[in-house]
Amino acid sequence: MITFTPKAVSKNLLAALPDRSRAILIGRYGLGKEGERRTLESIGQEYGITRERVRQIENHGLSALRTSEVYAEYAHALEELKGALERLGGIVAQETIAKEIPKSQGEENHVIFLLTLGNPFTYEKEDAYFAPRWYIDPQLADKVQQAITALSDTLRAEDLVSEEEFSNLFASHLKEAGVKNYSPEHANHWLVFAKRLNKNPLGEWGRSDSPHVRVKSMRDFAYLTLKRHGSPMHFTEVAKTIEELFGRSAHPATCHNELIKDSRFVLVGRGLYALSEWGYSPGVVRDVIRDILAKEGPLTREEIIERVKRERYVKDATIAVNLQDPLFAKTEDGRFSLAE
Repeated sequence: MITFTPKAVSKNLLAALPDRSRAILIGRYGLGKEGERRTLESIGQEYGITRERVRQIENHGLSALRTSEVYAEYAHALEELKGALERLGGIVAQETIAKEIPKSQGEENHVIFLLTLGNPFTYEKEDAYFAPRWYIDPQLADKVQQAITALSDTLRAEDLVSEEEFSNLFASHLKEAGVKNYSPEHANHWLVFAKRLNKNPLGEWGRSDSPHVRVKSMRDFAYLTLKRHGSPMHFTEVAKTIEELFGRSAHPATCHNELIKDSRFVLVGRGLYALSEWGYSPGVVRDVIRDILAKEGPLTREEIIERVKRERYVKDATIAVNLQDPLFAKTEDGRFSLAE
């Protein structure tokens, strides 16, 4: 992506500074052999000066370099960096820069130093919505961030969106924000610094704070497994599929215990679980019958069996036995209703 060697450029630039200024910049940006970025306080303790004085020397050193003859000599390198950022989308997460621009390991800090030094580049610190990022065009940066914020605000915590649908949603928000002439790769790079958006191990997008995206527990893996399957599964099958999909050890008994505790799941048969979001009512067969009769009024035995079997994978005889519960009464015309 770049033809020059960042380490060599930064070394030649720093050579134009007095010893202390050079040493402070090397420490602050991790340009030494160890690559460790030092704090203002640690450098201040070494030189017996305050943190604020270290900051002043750092800023003065950068300003001095920007007006030096050697800075002009390496204008081509900064122009290459500008082109690299433009190819990555114009506004780029610092972690993307670290992956894409350095030619070899150990050059990341030198690239960041050159970006800090270069006039065309602006750095934005991490905040509640975005990760650390660099950009060239402030208007483009504002528009992209506006589109990302709008997209985040449209998603609920429980929403999961396929890759294709998410790309279309993002494209519509980018268009509304006035972003034009970008590639799918640019859009992907922009999403890297979108802290409120992420995708789960199955490639589905949603809000970063959603348990369906930030998958950590057995219950979360079970949820994704059932959602992907699309119909009720036995807990042993859920455990087996978790191992197949995610490479995560899942003991059937442990999986069963976790499914019981979470309201996202409904036991719909002997060891069979469904997602409550599919419309299944919680509770045992008696509870299902009660809810049906409360909603629809008196029904025949056959009508009750048909409706219960939409909710539970049970035998007709099991439903008939539950109809004998005192909770239910038989009407004069042979139908069943809730007992008074």
